[in-house]
Amino acid sequence: MLAKCMLCDRIDELDDQSPLAKKLRNRPIHTYLCPTCHDRITERTIERWKTGKFRIHHKRRTKDESLI
Repeated sequence: MLAKCMLCDRIDELDDQSPLAKKLRNRPIHTYLCPTCHDRITERTIERWKTGKFRIHHKRRTKDESLI
């Protein structure tokens, strides 16, 4: 299976039976990152976490909104 990195447009060939290839094939909402881009994003995220200014914003949930 051919997969294109969404950041650098590099095309990689994945084994058809690999879990990543199956995930990309069955759930098109998932995107592929080449190992180079994935490692770069991981390193920069870890650096931001170490600064202490990195925050994850979660939607606050009230009681079950579907029952209102």
